[in-house]
Amino acid sequence: MSATVQTNHHPLAELWHYRHLLVSLTVRELRIRYKQSLLGVGWAICVPLSMMLIFTFVFTRAVNVVAAMNIDIPYALFAYTGLVPWAFFATGLNSSVNSLVNNRSLVTKVYFPREVLPMSAIGSAFVDFVVASTVLVGLVAYFHFFTDWNFNPSPAILFLPVVVVVQIIFMTGLALILSMANLFYRDVRQILSVVLQLWMFATNVVYPLKPDESLIGRAVALNPMTPLIGAYRDCLIKGQLPDSASFIYATLVAVALLVFGWTCFQRASYQFAERI
Repeated sequence: MSATVQTNHHPLAELWHYRHLLVSLTVRELRIRYKQSLLGVGWAICVPLSMMLIFTFVFTRAVNVVAAMNIDIPYALFAYTGLVPWAFFATGLNSSVNSLVNNRSLVTKVYFPREVLPMSAIGSAFVDFVVASTVLVGLVAYFHFFTDWNFNPSPAILFLPVVVVVQIIFMTGLALILSMANLFYRDVRQILSVVLQLWMFATNVVYPLKPDESLIGRAVALNPMTPLIGAYRDCLIKGQLPDSASFIYATLVAVALLVFGWTCFQRASYQFAERI
């Protein structure tokens, strides 16, 4: 009887009612991820840091093409400020795609808003994102005091929470769609791993990309992660607000994807117990 009453609530109000479950599942996700791990949450730092070191070596030592990239900040900073939000993006989606399948006992036996499961996967990835972001303080301090590059703090950094929120909205929309699709077609998670690898190199994560009239340039212009990654660099390192047109585009895509994903998820949720 209580479950029937809950289903008559507005979805957002119901989600708020189950906010403590969202927190609990997020904590559980973190514990499972780092169970019996020597470094624990330290892996959130090691992964983007090691990738930064690899790309820095490749682009500054092995082939030395940084000068041709026209990057006005130290390459290590450029790479790390792209890799950290991208790691957040990739980890959140990789975790959320299996969130319904991995919690079949909860889905089939207990009533709660199913959206909580993919959202908890994003929540655990967000904790990693926060931890990995602390390394930026050390990198900025090193390049400011020991190189010719100077860091000039700007009020633009106050815009950073808006960038994070837009990325979370975008990720949530994708997570709802992917977790639902993987429930019906289990090879979605395999496809996602390939798509994310290709998507990273179609985004300005480790090198700058600018839209042009070529096929790749047009794909870059349509990729909402490109203005989001650029917005992180603008607010954190360059001390300026992101380009308004491209950031508004990314925001509109994120909101539209969330509305679409939420609607599809709600309409298909009655089939989850049968499909799982």
